[in-house]
Amino acid sequence: MSTEEENQTVFDVAAASMLTKELRDVFASGKTRSYEWRISQLKSMIKMCEEHEEDIVDALHQDLSKPKLESIVYEITMLKNSCALAIKELKQWMMPEKAKTSLLTFPSSAEIVSEPLGVVLIISAWNYPFLLSLDPLVGAISAGNTMVLKPSELSPATSSLLAKLLPEYLDVSSIKVVEGAVSETSALLEQKWDKIFYTGNGRVGRIVMAAAAKHLTPVVLELGGKSPVVVDSGIDLQIATRRIIIGKWGCNNGQACISPDYIITTKDCADKLVDSLKKELETFYGENPLESKDISRIVSSNHFSRLTKLLDDDKVSGKIVYGGERDEANLKIAPTILLDVPRDSLIMKEEIFGPLLPILIVSKIEDSWDVINSGTKPLAAYLFTNNKKLKEQFVMSVSAGGVTINDIAMHLAIHTLPFGGVGESGTGSYHGIFSFDAFSHKKAVLYRSFMGDAALRYPPYTLGKIRLMKALMTSNLWTILRALLGLS
Repeated sequence: MSTEEENQTVFDVAAASMLTKELRDVFASGKTRSYEWRISQLKSMIKMCEEHEEDIVDALHQDLSKPKLESIVYEITMLKNSCALAIKELKQWMMPEKAKTSLLTFPSSAEIVSEPLGVVLIISAWNYPFLLSLDPLVGAISAGNTMVLKPSELSPATSSLLAKLLPEYLDVSSIKVVEGAVSETSALLEQKWDKIFYTGNGRVGRIVMAAAAKHLTPVVLELGGKSPVVVDSGIDLQIATRRIIIGKWGCNNGQACISPDYIITTKDCADKLVDSLKKELETFYGENPLESKDISRIVSSNHFSRLTKLLDDDKVSGKIVYGGERDEANLKIAPTILLDVPRDSLIMKEEIFGPLLPILIVSKIEDSWDVINSGTKPLAAYLFTNNKKLKEQFVMSVSAGGVTINDIAMHLAIHTLPFGGVGESGTGSYHGIFSFDAFSHKKAVLYRSFMGDAALRYPPYTLGKIRLMKALMTSNLWTILRALLGLS
């Protein structure tokens, strides 16, 4: 069979079934369980990043016109950091965790053993197609699984590069890449997996979860939502707006799951906030941001049309106070600010996932909590304030996957914090040890000897045995002593 014919081979349910069987055989051999195998794969991933940095940057530019800095810092370097952390901590992560026992099992010892789940499926997203493909892979490898990676077809250059590079650097018998679109993903979802890790939108997330339910397969769903930014008065407005801008337009032009979706502020602060945003946006991206090389393009014509529809809604078309320019030929939309947007407008009914930023007006900052909680739970929530009481209220009152105070998206960079959603913004989490845990089973193990075999647990049962067993179940020495003396 020629190379061209091989590339045209249909990946259907039968092919997917054969693939998972091969991976199960490899997992059953125990190959991926060893510390040495895991470390070698993580080191190879770093080597791949270093030797092909320009290729990765080029692919990301082809797919999204992603600026070089964003590609190197937010995709390549973040992945290398994940690998380096796993290499450093893996022995500790793999070590059984001692657990306390009770008088009921005396003498005994107990531990929690982390064991790999088995064969896992990772379905990644198009917006950070390199990082969001390989960062979950770091967890799956660290935990000792075999796996299939399905990159997004909406970022074809990166998908193709991953399909080329991973077999060159990683163990091809244990780590597979399947390219394709809906039919290939559907074929994969027909199979029984030991875990499915999906990054994307809620609509597909429901499909993934339904497919997983047929096999009782656990899932991690990294979704999104309308992540709010609440801006209080009396803050350093320049720093706040710069951080909002870099978290919105400086992260793939708003095409990020933790991107600020809308701002809530008070009337007395709104005009000052808009003026500061305008000034800093012009400083960053110039008078004609459509020509800026520091802003990504919209991923596809479909997404461009979706965003255009949000802007053209009669309820908001007159609310644009900055931006709104479009270049359909190059799939670019300028950073756009909309002021005093109605809550029943289209732009407030779905995750924007683009360069549009509506601002809602409330009478007092505390009213923001109700606005946020009236919708689905977001992946992230942000508050800019110097007020300690407001910070405490925000953390306690707003349910979100993660919260950052006085910055945007930076909680993502802290490996000691879990990253994940809640409710419709996702289930499960990863990063750091949480990635290892996401792909591991915590197995409870109890060790006992043949000493201390108490007759009271065996028939015939008497009132005395019942009293003593009840006391032993409490593990309270005084209660046990009273039972032995017949006082209870």
